Amino acid sequence: MNTALLPQLQVFLVVARLRSFSGAARELGVSTPAVSQAVRQLEEQLRVVLLTRTTRSVSLTDAGRRLVEGAGPALGQALATLTEVSAQPGEAVGRVRLSVPRTAVPYVITPVVPTFRERHPRVEVEVVIEERFVDIVAEGYDAGVRLSEAIERDMVQVRLTDAFRFVVVGAPGYLERHGTPQRPEDLLRHECITFRMRSTGALYAWELERGRRNWRVPVRGGVVTNDSQLSVALAEQGMGLAYAVEPMVAEQLRTGRLKRVLEAYAPTVPGFFLYFPSRAQRSPALRLFVDAARELARHVL
Repeated sequence: MNTALLPQLQVFLVVARLRSFSGAARELGVSTPAVSQAVRQLEEQLRVVLLTRTTRSVSLTDAGRRLVEGAGPALGQALATLTEVSAQPGEAVGRVRLSVPRTAVPYVITPVVPTFRERHPRVEVEVVIEERFVDIVAEGYDAGVRLSEAIERDMVQVRLTDAFRFVVVGAPGYLERHGTPQRPEDLLRHECITFRMRSTGALYAWELERGRRNWRVPVRGGVVTNDSQLSVALAEQGMGLAYAVEPMVAEQLRTGRLKRVLEAYAPTVPGFFLYFPSRAQRSPALRLFVDAARELARHVL
Protein backbone atom coordinates (compact mmCIF):
# COMPACT_ATOMS: atom_id res chain seq x y z
CA MET A 1 0.00 0.00 0.00
CA ASN A 2 1.19 3.53 -0.80
CA THR A 3 2.43 5.13 2.41
CA ALA A 4 0.77 8.35 1.26
CA LEU A 5 -2.52 6.68 2.22
CA LEU A 6 -1.60 6.42 5.91
CA PRO A 7 -3.85 9.40 6.76
CA GLN A 8 -6.74 7.65 5.01
CA LEU A 9 -5.96 4.47 6.94
CA GLN A 10 -6.08 6.41 10.19
CA VAL A 11 -9.49 7.84 9.24
CA PHE A 12 -10.77 4.38 8.32
CA LEU A 13 -9.69 2.94 11.67
CA VAL A 14 -11.62 5.67 13.52
CA VAL A 15 -14.73 4.99 11.44
CA ALA A 16 -14.36 1.25 12.07
CA ARG A 17 -14.01 1.78 15.81
CA LEU A 18 -17.01 4.13 16.08
CA ARG A 19 -19.08 2.47 13.32
CA SER A 20 -20.02 5.99 12.29
CA PHE A 21 -18.82 8.46 9.64
CA SER A 22 -20.29 11.43 11.47
CA GLY A 23 -18.83 10.28 14.79
CA ALA A 24 -15.42 9.90 13.19
CA ALA A 25 -15.74 13.38 11.68
CA ARG A 26 -16.45 14.88 15.12
CA GLU A 27 -13.50 13.05 16.71
CA LEU A 28 -11.12 14.02 13.94
CA GLY A 29 -12.37 17.58 13.65
CA VAL A 30 -13.21 17.37 9.94
CA SER A 31 -16.39 17.23 7.86
CA THR A 32 -18.34 14.04 7.27
CA PRO A 33 -17.82 14.27 3.48
CA ALA A 34 -14.04 14.48 4.11
CA VAL A 35 -14.21 11.27 6.14
CA SER A 36 -16.25 9.54 3.45
CA GLN A 37 -13.77 10.66 0.76
CA ALA A 38 -10.78 9.37 2.75
CA VAL A 39 -12.35 5.93 3.16
CA ARG A 40 -13.31 5.83 -0.52
CA GLN A 41 -9.73 6.69 -1.56
CA LEU A 42 -8.40 3.87 0.62
CA GLU A 43 -10.86 1.38 -0.86
CA GLU A 44 -9.95 2.46 -4.40
CA GLN A 45 -6.24 2.03 -3.68
CA LEU A 46 -6.77 -1.44 -2.16
CA ARG A 47 -9.42 -2.40 -4.73
CA VAL A 48 -11.67 -3.82 -2.02
CA VAL A 49 -14.75 -2.72 -0.11
CA LEU A 50 -13.91 -2.13 3.54
CA LEU A 51 -17.24 -0.85 4.91
CA THR A 52 -20.86 -1.66 4.25
CA ARG A 53 -22.87 1.53 4.54
CA THR A 54 -26.62 1.93 5.04
CA THR A 55 -28.65 4.95 6.09
CA ARG A 56 -28.77 3.56 9.63
CA SER A 57 -25.47 1.73 10.20
CA VAL A 58 -21.86 1.07 9.18
CA SER A 59 -20.37 -2.41 9.34
CA LEU A 60 -17.07 -3.97 8.38
CA THR A 61 -16.66 -6.28 5.44
CA ASP A 62 -14.37 -9.29 5.82
CA ALA A 63 -11.55 -7.30 4.18
CA GLY A 64 -12.24 -4.36 6.48
CA ARG A 65 -12.16 -6.57 9.56
CA ARG A 66 -8.83 -8.11 8.52
CA LEU A 67 -7.37 -4.65 7.90
CA VAL A 68 -8.46 -3.48 11.36
CA GLU A 69 -7.02 -6.59 13.00
CA GLY A 70 -3.73 -6.36 11.11
CA ALA A 71 -3.05 -2.65 10.78
CA GLY A 72 -4.91 -1.23 13.77
CA PRO A 73 -2.51 -2.28 16.57
CA ALA A 74 0.60 -1.48 14.49
CA LEU A 75 -0.63 1.97 13.51
CA GLY A 76 -1.78 2.67 17.04
CA GLN A 77 1.63 1.74 18.39
CA ALA A 78 3.37 3.86 15.74
CA LEU A 79 1.22 6.89 16.55
CA ALA A 80 1.80 6.42 20.26
CA THR A 81 5.54 6.20 19.65
CA LEU A 82 5.47 9.36 17.53
CA THR A 83 3.68 11.15 20.34
CA GLU A 84 6.17 9.79 22.84
CA VAL A 85 9.27 10.91 20.95
CA SER A 86 7.92 14.24 19.67
CA ALA A 87 8.75 17.36 21.62
CA GLN A 88 6.50 20.25 22.51
CA PRO A 89 7.86 23.75 21.85
CA GLY A 90 10.74 24.32 24.24
CA GLU A 91 10.74 20.68 25.41
CA ALA A 92 13.69 18.29 25.07
CA VAL A 93 13.20 14.62 24.25
CA GLY A 94 15.90 11.99 23.98
CA ARG A 95 18.54 10.06 25.87
CA VAL A 96 22.01 10.77 27.24
CA ARG A 97 24.23 7.70 27.75
CA LEU A 98 27.34 8.25 29.85
CA SER A 99 30.42 6.20 30.77
CA VAL A 100 31.58 7.24 34.25
CA PRO A 101 34.17 5.91 36.73
CA ARG A 102 32.80 5.20 40.17
CA THR A 103 35.10 7.75 41.78
CA ALA A 104 33.49 10.57 39.80
CA VAL A 105 29.89 9.72 40.69
CA PRO A 106 29.58 11.83 43.90
CA TYR A 107 31.00 14.91 42.18
CA VAL A 108 29.63 14.91 38.65
CA ILE A 109 26.60 12.59 38.59
CA THR A 110 24.81 12.71 41.95
CA PRO A 111 24.73 16.55 42.06
CA VAL A 112 23.56 16.83 38.44
CA VAL A 113 21.10 14.09 37.49
CA PRO A 114 18.19 14.83 39.91
CA THR A 115 17.97 18.51 38.92
CA PHE A 116 18.52 17.72 35.24
CA ARG A 117 15.69 15.15 35.25
CA GLU A 118 13.41 17.58 37.04
CA ARG A 119 14.07 20.18 34.37
CA HIS A 120 13.89 17.75 31.43
CA PRO A 121 11.63 14.82 32.42
CA ARG A 122 11.52 13.44 28.87
CA VAL A 123 15.28 13.05 28.58
CA GLU A 124 16.42 9.62 29.78
CA VAL A 125 19.83 9.50 31.47
CA GLU A 126 21.75 6.21 31.39
CA VAL A 127 24.89 6.11 33.54
CA VAL A 128 27.22 3.13 33.04
CA ILE A 129 29.74 2.83 35.88
CA GLU A 130 33.03 1.40 34.64
CA GLU A 131 36.70 1.99 35.31
CA ARG A 132 38.00 0.87 31.92
CA PHE A 133 38.74 3.34 29.15
CA VAL A 134 36.01 3.06 26.52
CA ASP A 135 35.68 4.17 22.93
CA ILE A 136 32.53 6.19 23.48
CA VAL A 137 31.75 6.45 19.78
CA ALA A 138 32.21 2.74 18.99
CA GLU A 139 30.30 1.63 22.10
CA GLY A 140 27.31 3.93 21.65
CA TYR A 141 27.90 6.50 24.38
CA ASP A 142 27.02 10.17 24.03
CA ALA A 143 29.75 11.28 26.42
CA GLY A 144 32.09 10.12 29.15
CA VAL A 145 33.66 11.40 32.35
CA ARG A 146 37.38 10.93 32.98
CA LEU A 147 40.50 12.61 34.28
CA SER A 148 41.84 14.87 31.55
CA GLU A 149 44.99 12.86 30.88
CA ALA A 150 42.87 9.82 30.01
CA ILE A 151 40.92 11.63 27.28
CA GLU A 152 41.87 11.47 23.61
CA ARG A 153 43.01 14.79 22.19
CA ASP A 154 40.37 14.87 19.45
CA MET A 155 37.58 15.00 22.06
CA VAL A 156 35.84 18.14 23.29
CA GLN A 157 36.50 18.48 27.03
CA VAL A 158 34.32 20.34 29.55
CA ARG A 159 35.74 20.86 33.04
CA LEU A 160 33.44 19.63 35.83
CA THR A 161 35.67 19.84 38.93
CA ASP A 162 38.73 21.67 40.15
CA ALA A 163 42.08 19.94 40.44
CA PHE A 164 42.58 17.49 43.33
CA ARG A 165 45.19 15.15 44.75
CA PHE A 166 45.65 11.42 45.03
CA VAL A 167 46.80 10.50 48.54
CA VAL A 168 48.08 7.43 50.37
CA VAL A 169 46.11 6.82 53.56
CA GLY A 170 46.14 4.39 56.45
CA ALA A 171 44.28 3.82 59.71
CA PRO A 172 46.01 5.01 62.91
CA GLY A 173 46.05 1.42 64.21
CA TYR A 174 47.80 0.12 61.10
CA LEU A 175 50.42 2.88 61.26
CA GLU A 176 51.08 2.16 64.94
CA ARG A 177 51.69 -1.52 64.16
CA HIS A 178 53.68 -1.16 60.96
CA GLY A 179 55.17 2.32 61.05
CA THR A 180 54.71 5.27 58.71
CA PRO A 181 56.42 5.23 55.30
CA GLN A 182 58.72 8.18 54.77
CA ARG A 183 59.73 7.68 51.14
CA PRO A 184 57.89 6.17 48.15
CA GLU A 185 60.09 3.06 48.14
CA ASP A 186 59.04 2.35 51.75
CA LEU A 187 55.64 1.30 50.35
CA LEU A 188 57.25 -1.88 49.04
CA ARG A 189 57.56 -3.07 52.67
CA HIS A 190 53.91 -2.29 53.52
CA GLU A 191 50.63 -4.09 53.10
CA CYS A 192 48.90 -2.14 50.31
CA ILE A 193 45.35 -2.65 49.07
CA THR A 194 46.00 -2.96 45.37
CA PHE A 195 43.91 -2.11 42.34
CA ARG A 196 43.69 -4.22 39.19
CA MET A 197 43.26 -2.34 35.94
CA ARG A 198 40.33 -3.70 33.95
CA SER A 199 41.81 -2.52 30.67
CA THR A 200 45.10 -4.45 31.02
CA GLY A 201 44.58 -6.87 33.92
CA ALA A 202 47.77 -5.52 35.52
CA LEU A 203 48.07 -4.27 39.09
CA TYR A 204 48.18 -0.50 39.25
CA ALA A 205 51.51 1.00 40.33
CA TRP A 206 50.85 3.91 42.69
CA GLU A 207 51.94 7.20 41.16
CA LEU A 208 53.73 9.74 43.35
CA GLU A 209 55.59 12.95 42.60
CA ARG A 210 57.72 15.58 44.23
CA GLY A 211 58.99 18.53 42.29
CA ARG A 212 60.06 17.26 38.89
CA ARG A 213 60.59 13.69 40.02
CA ASN A 214 57.96 10.98 39.59
CA TRP A 215 57.61 7.49 41.05
CA ARG A 216 55.51 4.50 39.97
CA VAL A 217 55.65 2.12 42.92
CA PRO A 218 54.62 -1.52 42.20
CA VAL A 219 52.92 -2.01 45.57
CA ARG A 220 51.60 -5.39 46.68
CA GLY A 221 49.31 -6.73 49.36
CA GLY A 222 46.93 -9.49 50.34
CA VAL A 223 43.80 -7.79 48.91
CA VAL A 224 43.22 -6.85 45.26
CA THR A 225 40.11 -4.98 44.13
CA ASN A 226 38.83 -2.84 41.30
CA ASP A 227 36.65 -0.70 43.55
CA SER A 228 38.14 2.37 45.20
CA GLN A 229 35.40 2.62 47.83
CA LEU A 230 36.15 -0.91 49.00
CA SER A 231 39.87 -0.18 49.26
CA VAL A 232 39.15 2.86 51.45
CA ALA A 233 36.75 0.87 53.65
CA LEU A 234 39.36 -1.86 54.16
CA ALA A 235 42.01 0.72 54.94
CA GLU A 236 39.71 2.15 57.63
CA GLN A 237 39.65 -1.32 59.19
CA GLY A 238 43.43 -1.35 59.40
CA MET A 239 44.02 -3.92 56.65
CA GLY A 240 46.61 -1.84 54.84
CA LEU A 241 47.35 1.39 53.04
CA ALA A 242 45.09 2.68 50.28
CA TYR A 243 45.60 5.07 47.36
CA ALA A 244 42.58 7.31 46.90
CA VAL A 245 41.19 10.51 45.48
CA GLU A 246 41.55 12.97 48.36
CA PRO A 247 37.91 14.25 48.25
CA MET A 248 36.72 10.65 48.67
CA VAL A 249 38.46 10.33 52.06
CA ALA A 250 37.85 13.89 53.28
CA GLU A 251 35.43 12.82 56.03
CA GLN A 252 37.68 9.97 57.25
CA LEU A 253 40.64 12.37 57.38
CA ARG A 254 38.61 15.00 59.23
CA THR A 255 37.48 12.55 61.89
CA GLY A 256 40.88 10.85 62.19
CA ARG A 257 39.71 7.43 60.98
CA LEU A 258 42.40 7.69 58.31
CA LYS A 259 45.67 9.60 58.11
CA ARG A 260 47.63 10.78 55.10
CA VAL A 261 51.12 9.41 54.62
CA LEU A 262 53.74 10.57 52.11
CA GLU A 263 51.71 13.77 51.72
CA ALA A 264 54.70 15.61 50.26
CA TYR A 265 54.59 13.13 47.36
CA ALA A 266 50.83 13.39 46.66
CA PRO A 267 50.30 14.01 42.92
CA THR A 268 47.80 16.59 41.69
CA VAL A 269 45.55 15.93 38.68
CA PRO A 270 43.59 18.58 36.74
CA GLY A 271 40.19 17.17 37.72
CA PHE A 272 37.25 15.40 36.10
CA PHE A 273 36.07 16.40 32.64
CA LEU A 274 33.01 15.56 30.55
CA TYR A 275 34.09 14.66 27.01
CA PHE A 276 32.40 13.91 23.71
CA PRO A 277 33.39 13.68 20.01
CA SER A 278 32.65 17.13 18.59
CA ARG A 279 30.38 20.09 19.13
CA ALA A 280 28.69 19.45 15.78
CA GLN A 281 27.58 15.96 16.85
CA ARG A 282 25.98 16.94 20.13
CA SER A 283 22.30 16.11 20.39
CA PRO A 284 19.97 18.68 21.97
CA ALA A 285 19.68 16.39 25.01
CA LEU A 286 23.47 16.22 25.43
CA ARG A 287 23.79 20.00 25.05
CA LEU A 288 21.32 20.45 27.88
CA PHE A 289 23.17 17.91 30.04
CA VAL A 290 26.50 19.66 29.42
CA ASP A 291 24.95 22.97 30.50
CA ALA A 292 23.51 21.39 33.65
CA ALA A 293 26.80 19.65 34.50
CA ARG A 294 28.72 22.91 34.16
CA GLU A 295 26.27 24.56 36.53
CA LEU A 296 25.72 21.82 39.10
CA ALA A 297 28.87 19.68 39.35
CA ARG A 298 31.06 20.27 42.36
CA HIS A 299 33.72 22.63 41.08
CA VAL A 300 35.46 22.85 44.44
CA LEU A 301 36.52 19.50 45.88
